[in-house]
Amino acid sequence: MRIKPSAIVMALYLIFLMLPIYWLVNMSLKTNTEITSAFTLWPHDLTFRNYRVILTDPSWYMGYVNSVIYVSMNVVISLTVALPAAYAFSRYHFMGDKHLFFWLLTNRMAPPAVFALPFFQLYSSVGLFDTHIAVALAHCLFNVPLAVWILEGFMRGVPKEIDETAYIDGYSFPRFFVKIFMPLIAPGIGVAAFFCFMFSWVELLLSRTLTSVNAKPIAATMTRTVSASGMDWGVLAAAGVLTIVPGALVIWFVRNYIAKGFALGRV
Repeated sequence: MRIKPSAIVMALYLIFLMLPIYWLVNMSLKTNTEITSAFTLWPHDLTFRNYRVILTDPSWYMGYVNSVIYVSMNVVISLTVALPAAYAFSRYHFMGDKHLFFWLLTNRMAPPAVFALPFFQLYSSVGLFDTHIAVALAHCLFNVPLAVWILEGFMRGVPKEIDETAYIDGYSFPRFFVKIFMPLIAPGIGVAAFFCFMFSWVELLLSRTLTSVNAKPIAATMTRTVSASGMDWGVLAAAGVLTIVPGALVIWFVRNYIAKGFALGRV
């Protein structure tokens, strides 16, 4: 049977993508001595000690808890703000609407480093430093514009006649929006939630600058694995593996929505 060149290219591409993940898992199952002393394609001295450290040491597993808390808060806040804003942009025309929409997107274009110092001074002044809500609100500056842009595209695909029919049938706007309109754009909500989650989960600069102890995320914890005995490579690799898992689960659940987002040209 003849193998198509496209199949070979795809196989090489998948190997290229999966090799770093395999090597990360491989390192997480080794001792530090084996990692630093020899090149091995699989663990010769298999150990789960690195995962045990992560799951039993509060300084490690609380990083995951903190990350999940502020990421969940950010997704909820971002969607709550973006849904009515996207509806307004998709249904109404007003003076400066295109300029306002463009200005909203420009906030997403700026790097997080630009806002790190202003956020730090502001939160220190009002007592929000080292809290989950501080990181969640800071990430909203980047996630809300992206969510508005994605949702606005999905909402434009819903005919305006549905809105008018619902009003004729006696639906109030909140009831219509929640019971009729939101189910129609459920794929868009899933796509927006996915991108909000991914940015907030992997972002490091703001989450590290705005936290110290009580709300320190796992991304910040992973940068502080150097001790007097050197770098703990095995624990760091295990933390990396566990950090990939939430993102992989989210991608699995919203994979169909993401495909539809590509079809609509908003992803």
